Amino acid sequence: MAEVFWPPQGSASLLGGEHNRIDGLAKCIGSAKYAYDVVPDNMLVASALSCPHAHATIRAIDLNAARNMAGVVAVEPLKKEGDEIRWEGDLVAVVAGETEAAVAEGLAAIKIEYEVLDHFVDDTDLDAATEANVTRPAGRNTQLQNRDEDADQEFERLFNEAAVTFEGHYGINVITHMCLETHGSTCESQGDKLVSHLSTQNVSGTPGQIAGPIGLTAQDVTVHCDYIGGGFGSKFAADAWGVTCAQLARNTGRPVKYMLTRSQELKNAGNRPSGFLRAKIAADKDGFVTAWDSAHWGTNGTSGAPVSQGVIPYVFNPPNRRRVATGIRTNTSPARAWRAPNHPQGCAITQTAYDDVARHLGLDSYDVFLRNLSTVGERAPIYEDQMKLAAKLMDWKAKWHPHGKGGQDGSVVSGLGMAIHTWGGGPHASRATCKIHPDGGVEIFLGSQDLGTGTRTVIGLVVAETLGLELEQVSVQIGLSEYPSSGPSGGSTTVGGVSESTRRAATAALNLLLTKVAPRLEADANQLEAVGGKIQIQGNQNRNISWKEACGQIGISPIEAQGEYAPRVTYPRNYDGKRLTDNGVAGVQMAEVAVDTETGVVKMKKFVAVQDIGLIINRKTARSQIYGAAIMGIAYALFEERIMDKATGAFVNAELADYKLPRLGDTGEIVVELYEPESEYNRGVIGLGEPPVISPGAAISNAVCNALGKRVSVLPITPQRVLEAISGGA
Repeated sequence: MAEVFWPPQGSASLLGGEHNRIDGLAKCIGSAKYAYDVVPDNMLVASALSCPHAHATIRAIDLNAARNMAGVVAVEPLKKEGDEIRWEGDLVAVVAGETEAAVAEGLAAIKIEYEVLDHFVDDTDLDAATEANVTRPAGRNTQLQNRDEDADQEFERLFNEAAVTFEGHYGINVITHMCLETHGSTCESQGDKLVSHLSTQNVSGTPGQIAGPIGLTAQDVTVHCDYIGGGFGSKFAADAWGVTCAQLARNTGRPVKYMLTRSQELKNAGNRPSGFLRAKIAADKDGFVTAWDSAHWGTNGTSGAPVSQGVIPYVFNPPNRRRVATGIRTNTSPARAWRAPNHPQGCAITQTAYDDVARHLGLDSYDVFLRNLSTVGERAPIYEDQMKLAAKLMDWKAKWHPHGKGGQDGSVVSGLGMAIHTWGGGPHASRATCKIHPDGGVEIFLGSQDLGTGTRTVIGLVVAETLGLELEQVSVQIGLSEYPSSGPSGGSTTVGGVSESTRRAATAALNLLLTKVAPRLEADANQLEAVGGKIQIQGNQNRNISWKEACGQIGISPIEAQGEYAPRVTYPRNYDGKRLTDNGVAGVQMAEVAVDTETGVVKMKKFVAVQDIGLIINRKTARSQIYGAAIMGIAYALFEERIMDKATGAFVNAELADYKLPRLGDTGEIVVELYEPESEYNRGVIGLGEPPVISPGAAISNAVCNALGKRVSVLPITPQRVLEAISGGA
């Protein structure tokens, strides 16, 4: 009988290979259908009206003129008289009509009277925030080696005795998710049932979110999502627009498409919180940080929660540490999870400070990071190995120069920087059903989704590896809530969850098949294996039958088997045997940049990413994940930020033409190295989505600092900020 656990490293036929995505052709030729592409007969289109004020209350709202416009079929209020608007762009009412033109006229006919209130949108300056805008956690978080001493006195002593002390200011601005496919859905009411073609990263979890508000039960709502044009943590929920679309379909009895406009997407559909930090740091002569004392702040919008204290400082845990966090409430839209929540900010505003230790002592940044690895915990040897690999790929020793002391090519100076990161990446709960048909066909069903990372292909590879088939012989069925439930795609949990449930389901189905085939081969089922498209006696290739012949022994009905992974259930806490999945990864990244001191323009020359992810299912899509993360990191390091007008409270660059992102010519050379010793392979599958997007901001900032000899303290590092640092920075 087949064993559920993975084959030894190097012995798999498909796992770890370079495989094209099974949906790649559909995406390339345009046959892949996204939520926007679903166009049922007799469909209505819907759009929303946005509030132009950052803070206001609604005195009066009149929808009658809109309802009477030609071509308008339905108008739904999202706000009512007396409601408070807390950010510019918040959605007030929705119009559904026969055409986009009719909807636009309907929206223009809506009459709203606002009482405009004072607003506050500046999260950059803690001193500028009033008490009404500030939210603080209780007390400070302090860790001291000498616990018997008064904290203030102990920190004073540590700073007085240190070889070097300095104070620094670091920051990273808010960015939005900028999903290429905006949030929204196309809904079809089918009697007492409803189908929502929803752009979502949570197929199994959203039917209940839609059902209750429209008077149905979750079993009456089907969510369908074959393809999604980006989510990054912003598409876990059905959201008000998803529910409104469903309600409009129910009320009108017609299909309805309701997608946010680009401006509405940027203003309402999610952003990553900002983080700013003032720190006082003490270090010994070798660059080991002996004391850290910091205050950090930022905003996640109207609730004002700051970046988590747990990522300050990031990865490194100095022996003496004090930190306090302050949130700033702003009249801006609420934040949502954005690829590695808290970690990119924590890395960007603290590992820059560690690089400044090297700058102040005149040391190699690599050596300072290496000397502080003793504070990172049990994965310190992994980081050390990865640093060596990254340094070799970057040619760090040959290219390194002290901060601000490199050669100059005209007005251009070059520099190197690095950063390290960590992430969990453990699996989420997942169920799968595997069917083997009498004609040899194989299907796998999961209520999961492919966020664009290659989940379909990973599932197909696991099934094919388990059954001894080729990838093309497996039909992967995902993207429908009617399939066995699987967790949302977030937290780098998907590949682990679906790999585990799929492996278990496929193994269970195979063992049922082996039982049926055993008499044909005059053997016990425990002696059989599936390999190379055949069922054979283990170690005896001469006694076999083809896969199709084997399936002919099934009978009339297909074999059907289930597999499941439930966290903390499949593996007891004291489990020390073989595993299918695990969690916890480390990564190291290095950046090489060129900075024009006359224009302030920063150009990427080379970016190196070394990453461990446990057992690799598909090497090609694993690398693709890291390439994509590096590009996203370059984006938030050099280009991307939400710009708020303090006077009006407006999000002034909320359009594609104004929200700056890098082009291919802006990314430089990207080198990816997958760290995969046997010890990592034996840990099983670990998620990869989040970790490689964490370090780029800090690594690139450190490279710019190495080039200039001065810190550009806030990301993104725009030409203006570079020139300001050159003219007056520390």
